[in-house]
Amino acid sequence: MSGIFKNHKKDKDRSTNSSSRNIHQTGTGSWGDDEYAQIIEGVKKIYKSKIKPLEVTYNFEGFHSAPLTDSDIEAKPMVLLLGQYSTGKTTFIRYLLDKKYPGEHIGVEPTTDRFLAVMNGTEDRVIPGNAAAVNQELPFRGLNRFGQAFLSRFQVSETPSPVLENMTIIDTPGILAGDKQRIERGYDFTQVTEWFAQRADLILLMFDSYKLDISNEFKMAIQSLRGQEEKIRVILNKSDMVNQQQLMRVYGAMMWSLGKVVQTPEVMRVYLSSFWTEKPPNCFEDCRELIEAESKDLLVDLKELRRNAAIRKVNEIVKRARLARVHAVIIGHLKKEMPSMFGKKKAQEKLLKNLDQEFIKIQNKYHLPAGDFPNPDRFRQNLALYDMDKFKPLKEDLLEKVDEALSVDLPKIMSRFPTGNPELEKSQLNPFDMPQANPEEVVNGQLPAAFWDYSNLDKNSYMPTFQSLHPRDGLVSGAAVKPILVQSGLPNDTLAQIWRLADWDNDGYMDADQFGIAMHLIKAVELGADLPATLPPSIMPTRKI
Repeated sequence: MSGIFKNHKKDKDRSTNSSSRNIHQTGTGSWGDDEYAQIIEGVKKIYKSKIKPLEVTYNFEGFHSAPLTDSDIEAKPMVLLLGQYSTGKTTFIRYLLDKKYPGEHIGVEPTTDRFLAVMNGTEDRVIPGNAAAVNQELPFRGLNRFGQAFLSRFQVSETPSPVLENMTIIDTPGILAGDKQRIERGYDFTQVTEWFAQRADLILLMFDSYKLDISNEFKMAIQSLRGQEEKIRVILNKSDMVNQQQLMRVYGAMMWSLGKVVQTPEVMRVYLSSFWTEKPPNCFEDCRELIEAESKDLLVDLKELRRNAAIRKVNEIVKRARLARVHAVIIGHLKKEMPSMFGKKKAQEKLLKNLDQEFIKIQNKYHLPAGDFPNPDRFRQNLALYDMDKFKPLKEDLLEKVDEALSVDLPKIMSRFPTGNPELEKSQLNPFDMPQANPEEVVNGQLPAAFWDYSNLDKNSYMPTFQSLHPRDGLVSGAAVKPILVQSGLPNDTLAQIWRLADWDNDGYMDADQFGIAMHLIKAVELGADLPATLPPSIMPTRKI
């Protein structure tokens, strides 16, 4: 680990503010707003005509989430911030916007006491939660399900900002340890977090170097993100408040704490960052370059949101369609298992009790992957609120429409996404390069640059000779190579210079690459060229650099 944290001294005034100011420059390439709008319109049409009817028929809303509205699908990329109190969530937003915004409150005590959606607007204003939840132009109508207790603790903060033209940022209340806060909230923090997480394009879990503990409520919030792992990034904020050695220990302690909560084999991306509106005087500077590089990586991740927004929309619709399809099959199966006349109450109780086994039956009958099924305990709680006899039987035509959307319509939309720029051939890297008629033509004792390119090394012609020297562990000694080089008839001092250039690691041995370069240098001298003072980097094999 010590090699990661190199000691670099930097000017204290240096910062990555310029990166945050330019974050609105998304670099979407050739994909303009018109193409983006066409993609979104196509997704809306597929959802309304082929996926939403299945959700409505089998009450998907009662078990998962309400049907999507146009504003949900059209919404800008959403960034969700989660963390303990005073880890720098609000300061991070202020840093990105490079300005104050309505409703912000920054302090060392728990300050943000509500969910705050920071959005772009023509002027600074605050929209209360109840008004925001009924506004058809905002993607928050689904929050009505959490009632007045939550909506009174939710508000939309609008401010003109080029950063917010491409994203919406959700600030959340700082999470405290203990049950007092959880009980007195008046709403289910975990369920609200899950609602935002399902719609977010990026989820940032924020820690700082002095707050690495994970309270019970924070643990439940993180666990509610299951299924959204590809969106999660971890920020170890205020990394410059500890020195180099302490930062290693803090990083390890944080990963240990997360490992007990996040039950996935993959390692989440962690950014060592430090976002200040005003940098305190007691910061450590020994890891400044590392922290700035990590901060810039995070800003690049945010800049890519706009480019990847449409792909994420399609991805979320696919996930939702698969979940809705499995939900419909479950509801249809339970309806079919209910008796037509007597004993309905006992049958429902039995199905509820053995729901795990029913899931296995459905999985085997319809050849569905286990990962598409909901949590049995949570599904059982919702199921107990309904009369299974009133469920609607499974309709094959609705399933066929969803299957068609998954197998035909959505892949067709994916094919319209622009591909990345292709990797150019070496000859295409510089449009002003003139093609070399003869890479072995010597002019004023110099060979053209093409001669010193590794791709022009005729290693295949040298390999039989190298192998005849019986290399051990891929290496041959200088004593074994010497007779081959002497056969060239070059003076001893020239051969000594060739050896110094080719044996760049100065270990007295040569591998196949070094032997080939030595023979290439002999060829250069035979053509009448002067030997270079140092070996050109272009002829060095990539794996050696």
